Amino acid sequence: MNQAVEKTQSLWMATASLSARAPLTDDTVVDVCIVGAGVAGLTTAFLLAQAGRSVVLLDDGPVAGGQSQRTTAHLSNALDDRYFEVEKIHGEVGSRLAAESHSAAIDKIESVVSLESIDCDFTRLDGYLFLAPGESRETLDLELDAARRAGLQGLEIIDRSPLTSFDTGPCLRFPRQGQFHPLKYFAGLAAAIERLGGRIHCGTHVSSIEGGKPAKVTTKNGRTVHAQAVVVATNTPINDLLVIHTKQAPYLTYAISAEIPAASVPKALYWDTLDPYHYIRTQPASDGKDMLVVGGEDHKSGQAEDQAERWDRLESWARVRFPMMGQIKYRWSGMVMETTDGLAFIGPNPGDENVYVATGDSGMGMTHGTIAGMILTDLIPGKENAWSKLYDPSRKPVWGMAWKDYVRENANVAKEYVKDYLGGSEVASLDDIPKNSGAVMRDGLSKTAVFRDQHGDLHNHSAVCPHLGCIVHWNGAENTWDCPCHGSRFDPLGQVICGPANQPLAEKRPSGPSLTAKPIGRASGIDSHRQADEEHCAKTPVHRA
Repeated sequence: MNQAVEKTQSLWMATASLSARAPLTDDTVVDVCIVGAGVAGLTTAFLLAQAGRSVVLLDDGPVAGGQSQRTTAHLSNALDDRYFEVEKIHGEVGSRLAAESHSAAIDKIESVVSLESIDCDFTRLDGYLFLAPGESRETLDLELDAARRAGLQGLEIIDRSPLTSFDTGPCLRFPRQGQFHPLKYFAGLAAAIERLGGRIHCGTHVSSIEGGKPAKVTTKNGRTVHAQAVVVATNTPINDLLVIHTKQAPYLTYAISAEIPAASVPKALYWDTLDPYHYIRTQPASDGKDMLVVGGEDHKSGQAEDQAERWDRLESWARVRFPMMGQIKYRWSGMVMETTDGLAFIGPNPGDENVYVATGDSGMGMTHGTIAGMILTDLIPGKENAWSKLYDPSRKPVWGMAWKDYVRENANVAKEYVKDYLGGSEVASLDDIPKNSGAVMRDGLSKTAVFRDQHGDLHNHSAVCPHLGCIVHWNGAENTWDCPCHGSRFDPLGQVICGPANQPLAEKRPSGPSLTAKPIGRASGIDSHRQADEEHCAKTPVHRA
C-alpha cells in the first residue's frame, strides 16, 4: 500500500523496473484478497496461488513500491536482536523456532528463484558479526552459544573478517546466508503469480477492510472484493487502529551506495555491534565494478532534525574503512517496524474474523516477509504451522526486556502527543519557510502543516495525523511529513506515502495572520528530540532494513 519517497532513490529502484498493473475496476470474489504488494504480500500470493487458491493482490502504488524497494536485502538467520536476547524472551524452544523459520525462509527464496528461473543475482555467502570499538568479546561468545542452542550449525569465532581494507577484529561467522536484487526477485514473483492465475491490481487504494464470512475489502473507487480471507501486508497494518501499534515502533534506517572495484570487498554480509549498528554488503554492477551498500544511523520516525547529516555520517564512517569507494550514487531510507520482542507479527488480526496481518519486520524484512507467506499459506486453509504460535499477533509482551520496551515506546508516544500539542510554531512567521520546505505552525488551538512549493505558493494541511491524532513533523531530507508516534508518512501535499494512516492530511484554509507565533515548539525542542532518541538508542537495538 506504500508509495515511494521520491526525493531519494535506492540502488534497486535505479537498476530494475516492474511492469505496471491496471487498477481494479470490477467487483470480484476470490479465496484470498491480499492488500500490499511488498515482500510479504507477493510471497503470500505466490504460495497460495501455487497451492491452487484464487488470489487478488491490491496496492495503491506499484508492485513493491513501498518499503520492500528500500531494503538492503540481507537474507540472514543471524537475528538482529541476538539469539541470547530472543532466548531470554521466548525461551530456548522459541529461539530454536526463530532460527528454523529464518533459515527456511532463505531456503524458500532459493527454491523459488530456481523453480521460476528468476535472474535476481541470488547467491549464498557468509555473514560476519564484528565488535564495535571497545565492546567486549563476551557479546560474540554469548551469541555463539545461544545460536548453537537454537540449532544453527557451522558457526565459529574467527580472528577477523575477510575484509582487507580494515581489521574488524574478532567476529562471529554465520555460514549460508544469502543476498539478491530484491526488485528483480519481486518482478519474477509477480510474473509467477499471474501465470498461476492470480490477479495483481495497482493504483487501487483500499479504504476499508471488514472481517466476516466472507471478509470484505472496499476500494476508494467503490469496488469490492469478497474473500474467504484477507491478508493485510502493508508494512504496518492500515486496518488496525491501536492493538498492533502499541507493540511495535517505527524507525527510519539509512543507506548509501557507491561504486568500488570488482572484488575489492569480499562478497559477504557484514554487521557490527554498534547501537545503532552498521550493515554492509556488495552488489554486482558492470564495467568491472561492484556497488558497496552501507546502512545504519537509525532513529525513531519523526524524531530527528538531522536526517541529511545521517547520510553524511554513514559516508564518513564508510570511507575510513573502504577507501576505494567512489562517489555516492544512491542514498535512501527505509521504515523498520521494531517489535518489543524482536519477532514479527504474523497471523490472525486480533478481533477480526478471517483477517490476517504480516508486520513487525524488526530489521529482518526479507526473511520475515517470506516466513509470513509460509505461515499464512498454512493457516488460511486451516492447516497447523509449527511457527504460528511464536509469531502470533495476539501475543502479549512478556516480563523483562520486551515489557520494558513496550512501556518505554508507549511512554515515548505519549510524550510526543503532549509536547507537540502544547508547543508553538516552528518558525516565527510564514516568511521564514523557504521554498521546497515545510513547517508546523500554530493556528489558534490547532496545528497546520505548511509547505511552500518551488514557486513560493503555500499549501496548508492539518498537522494532525489521521491515524491517531499525533502531530506530524517536517523531514527536510526527503520532503515528507513524518508522524513521530506510529510512523505514518505523507508527501508535501499531504498524500499518504506509508501507513498506518490510510487517509491524507486534511486540507485547511489559506494561511492567515494567525499562523504567526513565537517559535517555542519543535524549534526549541530539537535537543529534547535528540536526547530522547539517544536515550532510546542506548537501551534498544536498532536494525537494518
